[in-house]
Amino acid sequence: MRLLTFKGGIHPPEKKELAKEEKLHYLDPPETVYVFLSNHAGAPAKCVVKENDQVKTGQVIGEPGGFISAYVHSPITGFVKKIDKLYHPIQGRPMEAVVIQKTSHDEWQYLEHSDWEDLTKEKLLEIIKKAGIVGLGGAMFPTHVKLSPPPEKKIDTFIVNAAECEPYLSVDHRLMLERSQDLILGIKIVMKILQVQRAYIGIESNKIDAYEQLKSVLNSDDIELKLLRTKYPQGAEKQLIYAINGRKVPVGGLPMDVGTVVQNVQTVIAIKEAVVDRKPLIQRGITISGEGVNKPINVVARIGTTVEELLKYAQGMKEDADRVILGGPMTGIAINRLDIPVMKGTSGITVLLKEKEYIQKACIRCTKCVSACPVGLQPYLLYLLANKRKYDDAVDEGLLSCIECGSCAYVCPSKIEHVRAIKLAKKVYQALRGGKK
Repeated sequence: MRLLTFKGGIHPPEKKELAKEEKLHYLDPPETVYVFLSNHAGAPAKCVVKENDQVKTGQVIGEPGGFISAYVHSPITGFVKKIDKLYHPIQGRPMEAVVIQKTSHDEWQYLEHSDWEDLTKEKLLEIIKKAGIVGLGGAMFPTHVKLSPPPEKKIDTFIVNAAECEPYLSVDHRLMLERSQDLILGIKIVMKILQVQRAYIGIESNKIDAYEQLKSVLNSDDIELKLLRTKYPQGAEKQLIYAINGRKVPVGGLPMDVGTVVQNVQTVIAIKEAVVDRKPLIQRGITISGEGVNKPINVVARIGTTVEELLKYAQGMKEDADRVILGGPMTGIAINRLDIPVMKGTSGITVLLKEKEYIQKACIRCTKCVSACPVGLQPYLLYLLANKRKYDDAVDEGLLSCIECGSCAYVCPSKIEHVRAIKLAKKVYQALRGGKK
């Protein structure tokens, strides 16, 4: 079978073998959860509970604070211990969070609606919104917004991102093996919302068992499996779209500009849980892996559980563990404390051992970063312009098209940290120009 792919990209060590055979462990609710009201892209949710309030599992504790925002729910049954400000790893500063103490086993507050097959697409979108579902691949963009393209954007294709190309992570792999029926049902729900006749599931070739499992349960000609070449960053939306249907998302554009919507495996399963099981998003699958943990594992944990608590299920960290990363090593966020709670977009906790220290050297113009860039940019030039604070010139060279995958830094023989400079340049440019050229 021909493997689909895209131009550029890299082949870092996969490290999937550490956890991919570990079946999902559904963890008991922790005694305390710390739930950020900024648990999604966009405006933080508005807190609707106060100290000492009793809350049930699935009860709304935060309502959307704007158009790009999402509901936040209590992951456990208990009482609101306090409303506090805690360090938010993505925002890089303290953000409001609801601290909830468990008092009993789950007493659910379910979503209220009738059988999904009788519902309109508008009602299905409302359920997804009320469930607080966001992109669980890491972006955390509110799903109800993504599934509501403007009328002039004619969507004809839905793609499920099952690539999971980030090293170490394997929780989506496990979900495809263990919850394949739920995934297929979730796809059918999304297809009804988007009113499309064709859906694809893009799976990398290192997950043949998941490919065969899904193939065995597929009972619809409208859903097609596509086997992708194992390469990073195959899971990036634009690269995935090009590999599967050959469409190129324009510079500065979105998948909807080429008639396509993409959702992650976990997001689609969360849609099924909301629409069919009436459960809002209060937990997610997480891979805890890396050479720095004693027992790599895949878990389903409540949102708001601390990293420290979750590491116990991996039998703790090794003495020579050096770095803890929320997510995978390519695009994840390194943290320096373990009391940080996991969020809706936390796909993994990766613990690495200390590596050989490299000294960054001058660029030798080898162009390896250019060959590796999946977007076709010149990372060495963007790095140079960013350091010289020539932000307008950097934008002209494609600064805002960078997907921050880290492929350039990975292949650089001079160990230049292109992505760090590019991220900073983006923030400064957007602050100065409001994100508009």
